[in-house]
Amino acid sequence: MTTTSGRTSKNLTVQRSDHTTIRYTASGPADGSVLVLIHGWGCDRGDFDEVTGHLPENARVLAVDLAEHGASRSGRNVWTMEEFARDVAAVLEAESVATAVVAGHSLGAAVAVEVARLLPGTVSRVVALDGLHYLSLFPAQSEERAEALIGGFRDDFPAAVRGLVEGGSPAGTEPALVDAYFEKMVAVRQPAGLRAMEGLVRWDMDAALRETKQPITVFAIRDLVAREALDRYGDRLDIVLVDLGSHHFPVEAPEATAHLLADMRS
Repeated sequence: MTTTSGRTSKNLTVQRSDHTTIRYTASGPADGSVLVLIHGWGCDRGDFDEVTGHLPENARVLAVDLAEHGASRSGRNVWTMEEFARDVAAVLEAESVATAVVAGHSLGAAVAVEVARLLPGTVSRVVALDGLHYLSLFPAQSEERAEALIGGFRDDFPAAVRGLVEGGSPAGTEPALVDAYFEKMVAVRQPAGLRAMEGLVRWDMDAALRETKQPITVFAIRDLVAREALDRYGDRLDIVLVDLGSHHFPVEAPEATAHLLADMRS
């Protein structure tokens, strides 16, 4: 048990199967309104430590390490967004959650959508933290385009990760931050890291959104949003432009991120 900014937290474990162990952190009162936090690709639940410390004391916060990220482990063969959603669903079941807001950063936003599809009676709202608006990743890609994207990671994984990080770093981002994000993400456990990226590229977001009835709010870094994305998804996603740093703004601006999330709780 640890205490951060007045919040007491516990590191817990749920065994999904004999090949998947999911670890998560729970903080706040057991009867508080539940907010689930899902990290992005190559990251972990620790990215939300400072955010959690700034959330209201009456919030029940569950920060989850997806399989083969952070402290979670898995020897499974399926690395789709739907399967990651089952990691999160296992935590909600273990915690006997009746209703929750699910927020995800980057790839975690895709997972959050799938959790909402999987548990329509439990998830009241989805929040994407700089996720769902990247047209080169999220809408269903042609097979040729998907293979080109995945092939880049297969051929030169470090270079592809570097490109990913730099693409999410607006002008003015501190080089030391870019390097820190790269070093963290390039060390993602394999083969899960590559397979998870493949699962993301092959995820059909348009189909998922058609089947997701809950409201979805996207907090997107202004300098990283294309006009085309706003035109394409503006009628389905509530896209709110923010100026809080880079793609990894929950790490860079935890207090402001907490305020955004606090407004989303229901």
